[in-house]
Amino acid sequence: MEKNRKVKIGNRSVGDGERVYIIGEIGINHNGSLEIAKKLIKGARAAGCDAVKFQKRTPELCVPKSQWNLERDTPWGRISYIEYRRKVEFSFEDYCEIDFYCKELDIDWLASCWDEESVDFIEQFNPPCYKASSASLTDIPLLKKKKQTGKPLLISTGMSTMEEIKYAVDEIGKDNLLIAHSTSAYPCSIEQLNLSMIVTLKELYPHIPIGYSGHETGLAPTWAAVALGAAFVERHITLDRAMWGSDQAASVEIGGLHRLVENIRDIEKSLGDGVKRVYDSELSQIEKLRRIKAI
Repeated sequence: MEKNRKVKIGNRSVGDGERVYIIGEIGINHNGSLEIAKKLIKGARAAGCDAVKFQKRTPELCVPKSQWNLERDTPWGRISYIEYRRKVEFSFEDYCEIDFYCKELDIDWLASCWDEESVDFIEQFNPPCYKASSASLTDIPLLKKKKQTGKPLLISTGMSTMEEIKYAVDEIGKDNLLIAHSTSAYPCSIEQLNLSMIVTLKELYPHIPIGYSGHETGLAPTWAAVALGAAFVERHITLDRAMWGSDQAASVEIGGLHRLVENIRDIEKSLGDGVKRVYDSELSQIEKLRRIKAI
């Protein structure tokens, strides 16, 4: 049976034979600042990313009550954990501005919604697709809520067993689905990236676009993921890896993002189609170097 490993995200087809869809994961690296978020969106667009991604939570639903009043040091001083989680969430007005800014720059934006109320919130902006974090892979009601919007769904597979991956796919269905191989360590050591899982997932799900969500330091593993057939890639991005925040150290600064995207485009061009041919550029070499011509 012929493979048809493609899904439409906005006006882009993602899958075999298509350009790699590149997502700059802003997440919460904006630290609650709309100004920082806009700088990251602008940087991602300038680097050539296809989309940026945010994380959306309803803190009262996502933070266990036992953690609410635990204090931690933050850019806003020493405050409770629940208050910190509230401060890094953007408002409806903030997202209206993000939505307008992304449309102005012609770049997609989407979100990882960590609870069902957040799906309803983000749906107001009609995103081209949804993302489910690795932590949400076993939250089947949340995955189904996202699928019920009719939008494509990208799921990440970090901290998950093969059985959990298969169960999630069986429960939500293979249509309009994309799967990202991932290891949920921040940053992730090279030895634990296990990029060959991209090949494993491509063989297991021949009709689903398979991608890579990386949390390593450096760029080479993401390039290797593309060479292994990743149809989309996602990397956390930041203005400065030394900024405050749990994801900053595993993120790519804008300068590195330019190199990441530029080399991905070179890699996908260089891979070709696997059909052996003699190029016009080789003809003069045949005349000059080959003593015995083919029959």
